[in-house]
Amino acid sequence: MYRTHTCGELNIKHIGANVKLSGWVQRSRDLGGMTFVDLRDRYGITQLVFNMETDPDLCKSARKLGREFVIQVEGVVAERSNKNKNIPTGEIEIITKSFQVLNSSLTPPFTIESHTDGGDELRMKYRYLDLRREAVRKNLELRHQMAIQIRNYLSGENFLEVETPVLIKSTPEGARDFVVPSRMNPGQFYALPQSPQTFKQLLMVAGLDRYFQIVKCFRDEDLRADRQPEFTQIDCEMSFVGRDDVLDAFEGLSNHLFKSIKGVEITEKYPKLSYEEALRRFGNDKPDTRFEMEIVDIKELTAGKNFNVFDSAEYVRGICAEGCAEYSRKQLDELTDFVKKPQIGAKGLVYVKYNEAGSFKSSVDKFFSPDDLQKWADAMGARPGDLMLILAGETESTRRALSELRLEMGRRLELMDPDVFRPLWVVDFPLLEWDEETKRYHAMHHPFTRPYEEDLELFKTDPGKVRAMAYDLVINGVEIGGGSIRIHNEDLQQQMFDNLGFTREEAAKQFGFLMGAFRYGAPPHGGIAFGFDRWVALFAGLDSIRDTIAFPKNNAGRDVMIDTPSTISEAQLDELFLDVRKIE
Repeated sequence: MYRTHTCGELNIKHIGANVKLSGWVQRSRDLGGMTFVDLRDRYGITQLVFNMETDPDLCKSARKLGREFVIQVEGVVAERSNKNKNIPTGEIEIITKSFQVLNSSLTPPFTIESHTDGGDELRMKYRYLDLRREAVRKNLELRHQMAIQIRNYLSGENFLEVETPVLIKSTPEGARDFVVPSRMNPGQFYALPQSPQTFKQLLMVAGLDRYFQIVKCFRDEDLRADRQPEFTQIDCEMSFVGRDDVLDAFEGLSNHLFKSIKGVEITEKYPKLSYEEALRRFGNDKPDTRFEMEIVDIKELTAGKNFNVFDSAEYVRGICAEGCAEYSRKQLDELTDFVKKPQIGAKGLVYVKYNEAGSFKSSVDKFFSPDDLQKWADAMGARPGDLMLILAGETESTRRALSELRLEMGRRLELMDPDVFRPLWVVDFPLLEWDEETKRYHAMHHPFTRPYEEDLELFKTDPGKVRAMAYDLVINGVEIGGGSIRIHNEDLQQQMFDNLGFTREEAAKQFGFLMGAFRYGAPPHGGIAFGFDRWVALFAGLDSIRDTIAFPKNNAGRDVMIDTPSTISEAQLDELFLDVRKIE
């Protein structure tokens, strides 16, 4: 038996007990006649004491212990004279009687501390060491607790967890597929699932009524903070439901997680914003509503004043930053530089200071009178002491830039309280979006999303205006999940494929199995998929999902710990009937 207790459970009640502990040496401190060693395991840290007066040989041996040595100790629990109130074991220490080194360690490439000196790539290379850090381990513990709560809640709501295949058919649903060559079927390939979308619909056709799965998904797309090539979804589907049935069911799951994990009780219904309203008020379809600073249209108020930047623009809108009229020239220049960044894309920034005395100071004073600026202030709800920030240009790019500026001001003014949560639903997305490169429509969500019945005539005249019975759950500006009511009728599904530019032959080849299933009594159904990694990151207060995943990939999609992706042998290529082009 290597241990009688963990390094996180001993306390004042155990004084006088003989114990065995095992773990890693966190740090060692030599103080003349005494040596103190902090022993760490998954559960916490316990201080070990070695005394030169009572056992000089043991103390000398302890001084040879290096960081991350794995040791077993035996000793007696004693009360600490200098108690550490920051840890659960801080009232006690172990008077060590003996120890043995179970394994030595090289000097770690970075400190195994909550605040480490290791950069991202170094920690990724030695991820097994990074996982020893309390900060990272707690994320995995949180993930574990959330998974338990999700399964318990959905099981209690009669959802059945069903596993779906990992080797599936490649279908054009959005991002690129990861493909897997089949040795037994030369020249043919499986794909790894971007989601279990068609399978969960088939489960509804099969009569399983309520399905869920915490499932791995794979997308070969460019990475960012909230993306990994392999990620985890909470995938759900229900039969005989309309949109609000689904929203109500999963508000319940969301509220359960808030209460059981964060201790936050939400009793109000989540607000619903249409896609158009979200863009109009906040500039994006995942608005952070912890603060106001809504976007206001002032184009009509700016027209006809011979200021070409505004007169020639499709979109002239602004935000009001409360109490920021005292911003210095340097601060305003910083904001201008921010909106001009390539990833933001604005050409410039117009500001208006509404001074405490009631006067205005603006970067466009020579074009607009104080009366003009007062009309802007009235429209934007500005008061003396506030700062108005205006962008102008082409609609889509300028709206996106203004949204980013709003979020930047929210950060600067510390309006994004991490302990406040504002969940909402964004609904009524467009069903289709035009792709200028391919000159055809693509499904904004996926090709199985049901359009509103009253919009079906628009397929003939203006397909871009057809609304989808789709919805996203957004919390604090993070898209946690999304879903839709599905098409369950073969004729409507074929009409959708026609609008997406599929020939009948292409549709039959890619999705014939689903269309065939619809001929055997498919029920009305709909569902949702949540980004499990994103939800864990939100609850952990992280900007990136990477530290919610035990072994993530870097921004280039590489696992630098095991050095993959990598080449395979010629023998393997021959078995798979593959030739690999040489990359110069």
